[in-house]
Amino acid sequence: MVKITWHGHACFQITASNGKTIVIDPHDGYSIGLKPPRVKADIILVTHDHFDHNAVEVVKKPDSIIIKEYVGEKEVNGIKIKGVKVYHDKSKGRFRGEVIAYKVLVNDIAVVHLGDLGHVLEEHQVTLLKPVDVLLVPVGGTYTIEPYEAVEVIKQLEPRIVVPMHYWVSGITLPLKTIEDFLGYVKYRVERIDDNSFEVSRESLPEKVVVRILKYK
Repeated sequence: MVKITWHGHACFQITASNGKTIVIDPHDGYSIGLKPPRVKADIILVTHDHFDHNAVEVVKKPDSIIIKEYVGEKEVNGIKIKGVKVYHDKSKGRFRGEVIAYKVLVNDIAVVHLGDLGHVLEEHQVTLLKPVDVLLVPVGGTYTIEPYEAVEVIKQLEPRIVVPMHYWVSGITLPLKTIEDFLGYVKYRVERIDDNSFEVSRESLPEKVVVRILKYK
């Protein structure tokens, strides 16, 4: 069993059955108008070194393992991590740089976090990231793929559960599109969860794609 918790924007916490905690792309809260994440991580992953994704100090413990912009594969505390290079824009990173999409395999669940992906994926990137059980995908546009492009990326990666991120929520100071803008393009089943977290196991994965909207709190 794996627990996935959203701390707003692109910050997610993945908690393994043994209690080990991975945090991806922590923000500091105040810089973007949100609350800071209230978690301390055993492993911290940073997809790119922008201020709203790299607040490592907020979630760090004295013994935290910090992995920044890592391309390749490694295993940490029994958790397999793969970093795949993508781009923050549609021009091979010329305007906003590179981003590392992370695939985290924990308790037999493959979670992919796309960071600030700025383009529809290339074939070799799709091959490196699949198969995907849970996809954490930006949908708010402006700095990342647009809502309609997020739907295209979902089709490419064929996950079982899609969790939108990096969109406008009350208080955020970034000019992002809303979740409703994204849902206007979605043809999959949508579940709105009255919480910022859910648990998933291999046995509980849905047969068909489900978009799971978490509640920011």
